[in-house]
Amino acid sequence: MNDAVHIGGPASARPDLQELLGLVARGDQDAFSRVYDAACGPVLGLVRAVLRDPAQSEEVTQEVLIEVWRTAARFQPSRGSAMTWILTLAHRRAVDRVRSAQAASDRERRAALLDRTPAYDEVMEQVEARLEREQVRRCLGGLTELQRQSVTLAYYRGLAYREVAELLSVPLGTVKTRLRDGLIRLRDCLGVSA
Repeated sequence: MNDAVHIGGPASARPDLQELLGLVARGDQDAFSRVYDAACGPVLGLVRAVLRDPAQSEEVTQEVLIEVWRTAARFQPSRGSAMTWILTLAHRRAVDRVRSAQAASDRERRAALLDRTPAYDEVMEQVEARLEREQVRRCLGGLTELQRQSVTLAYYRGLAYREVAELLSVPLGTVKTRLRDGLIRLRDCLGVSA
C-alpha cells in the first residue's frame, strides 16, 4: 500500500532530457519527439504566465521548441539541467515578445502623436496669417465706406472694375479712383513699401 504510484508508467520510462538533447543535437527526430512531449507542457505554462495571450503563447512555445531542435548542441549539462535550459530559452523568448509588442505599441503611439501635432512651421504660418487678417480688417475699417466697398468687391469677391462700377451704380473712373486711393491708404496702414 505504500508503493509509489507513477502516472504515465514506471519511473524508468521517463526520458532523461540530457541524454535526449545529446541525441537531438545529432539530428535524432525520435529523440526530439520525446523532448517535445516532455517539455511542451512546462514551456507553454511558463510562456502563458509571461504573455497571458493563449494564441501568442502557443506561437512562442512552437518557436522555443524549434529553437531547441536547432540549438540542442549548445546545451551544456555543467551549467544546469536540460529542463532549466529549455525553460530559460522559453522565458527569454516570451520576454522578447513582450518587449517587442511594447516597442511596437510605443512606436504607434508616437506616430499617432506626430500625426496630430502640426509642425512648428504650420503653427507659425497659421498665427502669422491670423495676425495679417486682423491687421487687414483693422486697416479696412480706416477707409471711407465707398473705398471699402470698392476694395472688398474687387479684391475679396474678385469682380472686375467694370462689374464693381455696375454693382455700385457709379462711373468706371470713379471706381478706379476709389480703388487707387483705398489701396494707397491700405498700403500705408499695413506698412508695405511701394
